[in-house]
Amino acid sequence: MRQEFWTSFGKEYPKKWVLYNTKIKDLSLKFTFTTKKALVSIDVEPYDEIIKEYYYDKLVSLKNILISEYISDIIYDQNYQLDNEKVISRVYVVLDNVSIHNRNTWEKTMQFLSQNMTKLEEFFIEYSDYIKS
Repeated sequence: MRQEFWTSFGKEYPKKWVLYNTKIKDLSLKFTFTTKKALVSIDVEPYDEIIKEYYYDKLVSLKNILISEYISDIIYDQNYQLDNEKVISRVYVVLDNVSIHNRNTWEKTMQFLSQNMTKLEEFFIEYSDYIKS
């Protein structure tokens, strides 16, 4: 079902997303869809804690702009724990009460993912030079 969802999403929204191609090592834009929620995020996950903190601080410095001009309900979490126990820094927006195993939530989720990733990409592209520097 997971593969079917992502194939359907790609056909419905045939766009070349930035995702891992941020030109910043250890920083990526991600789609996540589980049995409980969907997320669109900027993930900072280097092995070096100093680098992780550096990029996260850059994103925090842009928080007011991201909230006021792009995604008002964005969440910042410096110590986000993934299902595999790894701790990363994540800036994200979430859609709760959807499931990749429930086709009835797919359309709503696809719209959420596309709309929010578009906004997150616009933000990232606009401020990537600052984040990199």
